[in-house]
Amino acid sequence: MNKYELTLVLDGKAGAAKKKKVIETLEKTLKIFKGVISESKDWGVKDLAYKIGKSETGLYLYFELELDPSAVKALNDKLRTDSDLIRYLLIKKD
Repeated sequence: MNKYELTLVLDGKAGAAKKKKVIETLEKTLKIFKGVISESKDWGVKDLAYKIGKSETGLYLYFELELDPSAVKALNDKLRTDSDLIRYLLIKKD
């Protein structure tokens, strides 16, 4: 299992319910791929460098994951199709 960092950006106007839904979806997806969240942080709402759609602010969530390398593409595909996210970044940790 390799270590990865995942940063999710939701619309800054997203409520607690949407944030909870996104986290639960991520946990369910990782459970399917036998991955583990080792650390999570809520970075809060920050101004975006540029407008994305109609959003000027973003709610940032940070996760440290342990995941099998063969499951990374599937997780990436799942994140890409999630309509609640306006951006995400998944990188391998050294």
